[in-house]
Amino acid sequence: MKTPHDVPASKFIKKLAKYLKENVDEVNPPTWASIVKTGSHVQRQPQNSDWWYIRCASLLRKVYIYGPIGLEKLRAEYGGRKDFGVKPEHVVKAGGAIIRKALQQLEAAGLIETTKPKGRRMTKEGRKLLQEIAEDVGKELVKELPELEKYQKGE
Repeated sequence: MKTPHDVPASKFIKKLAKYLKENVDEVNPPTWASIVKTGSHVQRQPQNSDWWYIRCASLLRKVYIYGPIGLEKLRAEYGGRKDFGVKPEHVVKAGGAIIRKALQQLEAAGLIETTKPKGRRMTKEGRKLLQEIAEDVGKELVKELPELEKYQKGE
């Protein structure tokens, strides 16, 4: 069985974002999502109109791989270097409202759950969904590159 560990993150996140957009009603961009920056280190809002679904898919993958994980660790994961002009650059965390709202939506969808002292972790339904999508991505990769099939046979 394939897991999100076994497939390329970019292809996995793209496919999961498409699934979230089409099939999960609880995951919707808030009204302010079109005008907000993702953190103080970026200069403009995201240009991709589906960025909310991509961020939710990325959060799901991070919770699967690193979970249980808290909000502050996720803010640090999505942070970056802030340009202070002539002063040296420093690392800053991403904004917390976007991550918090996305986690709340994913929790309402039943894909993740809160464990009080540690943070968020995957539910059985969320783990099953991510493994199914990883399996699909793995099959697509074999179609693109047939030489990868020898790695599939051992499972």
